[in-house]
Amino acid sequence: QVQLVESGGGLVQAGGSLRLSCAASGSIRSMWTMRWHRQAPGNQRELVAAITNTGNTNYADSVKGRFTISRDNAKNTVFLQMNSLKPEDTAVYYCNAEAIPLSEYVVRRYWGQGTQVTVSS
Repeated sequence: QVQLVESGGGLVQAGGSLRLSCAASGSIRSMWTMRWHRQAPGNQRELVAAITNTGNTNYADSVKGRFTISRDNAKNTVFLQMNSLKPEDTAVYYCNAEAIPLSEYVVRRYWGQGTQVTVSS
């Protein structure tokens, strides 16, 4: 019903920048809060940043001032601009979105397949 496809991951040196994108497609009635999570090897998945459909944002303390989440509601796309990257930011980054499918009237949560971000020291 709703698919999320991430892009923009890769290998970057410490101090560098990357921009992740996540596009939602399918039969969508409406999109609600969109989030980025990450999971490093041996760690639990953690919330990185979130943005509501009205543009309110919040961030994990570890990325405040370095990462910026934004969205394009017309394109059902969320972005994560990551600056001043550190080796500890290395992880698989997952997009998460709350959406109401066209065939339903219930908010459901969807996940992307993940994109690898590797920051070398």
